[in-house]
Amino acid sequence: MPYAANHKQNTRARIVEAARILFNRHGYDNVSIDMVMARAKLTRGGFYNHFKNKEELFAAAVSSFLMGRGAQWRAEAGIDPAQPTREAAAQMLAGYLSKQHLGDLDGQCPMIALPSDIARGSPEVQGAYQQLLTAMVALFESSLPGPRRSAHQTALVLAALSVGGMVLARTLPNSKLAEEVRATAYAHGVKTLAHRARSSR
Repeated sequence: MPYAANHKQNTRARIVEAARILFNRHGYDNVSIDMVMARAKLTRGGFYNHFKNKEELFAAAVSSFLMGRGAQWRAEAGIDPAQPTREAAAQMLAGYLSKQHLGDLDGQCPMIALPSDIARGSPEVQGAYQQLLTAMVALFESSLPGPRRSAHQTALVLAALSVGGMVLARTLPNSKLAEEVRATAYAHGVKTLAHRARSSR
């Protein structure tokens, strides 16, 4: 019986999602192709029908977050990037800097789960990371009132608070300091949004 037309695409997606979760849990160096294929319930030989090497898979796993787990997260938060509202920036900030996101190791955004690995990665991997940051900045910016230039600068500040705060908090697991970092980043993000709203009136 022949495979369905979308069989190859679905198989590739299974490999990418398995890799994304394993990279989040263990980091790039501690994940093998065998581990990825075992989690995807596929044989190692099938890997090379989809990817040239692990580095190419890493780039795909990072990139996949935007329209995969990230899209699910945005939907749960009530955020529609195609039709951003004034509330979208606050919703994004609250969701990204939440205790739930910090504790969701498998589902965490690669920007906070894998920055060191990505910094040492290929241009393709770094490009995928930049794509995530660009999308975050664009979502913040599109939901902010006022002139576009200053909205872009505020969006960069919010993205830096969100990603930087969570990177620090993730490195301090189960500690009071980790919670203080996360909560303080969120509080300053809220203040930034409030200041933006007042100055645009």
